[in-house]
Amino acid sequence: MAASITLAVSLYGISFGALAVAAGFSFWQTTALSVLMFTGGSQFAFIGVVAAGGSPAAAFSSATLLGVRNTLYGIQIKALLRPLGLKKLLSAQVTIDESMAAATAQETRPEQRRGFWLTGIGIWIGWSAATAIGALLGDAMADPEAFGLDGAVVAAFLGLLWPRLKAREPWALAVVAALVTVLTMPLAPAGVPILIAAAAAILWGLLAARMERASQEADA
Repeated sequence: MAASITLAVSLYGISFGALAVAAGFSFWQTTALSVLMFTGGSQFAFIGVVAAGGSPAAAFSSATLLGVRNTLYGIQIKALLRPLGLKKLLSAQVTIDESMAAATAQETRPEQRRGFWLTGIGIWIGWSAATAIGALLGDAMADPEAFGLDGAVVAAFLGLLWPRLKAREPWALAVVAALVTVLTMPLAPAGVPILIAAAAAILWGLLAARMERASQEADA
């Protein structure tokens, strides 16, 4: 699973490299964004704001807003895998949507560690290399839809999500999160609907846990 996700996401890095160069970034600036920032949505937001004439501060703010969710992932990964020393720093760098999903999709602790590290490091290397290739290819690959790369990330997420939808509650939560995202998209800046949907999912989880505790106390 880690290999397929790495390949799908890395291919999308080609379009990022080409788009960043088209937006006026140099080869090294583009490559550095992928190696150091390493969170696709934030990177696209950053170059999008710059390409539209926005200030560096506005670009940084947009990228930071989209990257807030990685903070929540980091808290969960620390509790789940308990990395120590240099592994803690490296895990912070490779904590992204895909590595988080690959870890939580596993049932045992060794499989969770393997899923997280293989997916995170694999995508980090693949994404950075693909970005460099895209930057070299330049404008010839500037339109991701022409190559079908825009659907690669979506397909990878659906592949991760589908096996988890085995009961009514996961289905209901997925539908609620999708509805919240769709309804808030016309009203909120890019990236904010995802945060609102995540907040709704967290609220759902807290309410479900409270109801479960109340039920257990009533049965006791």
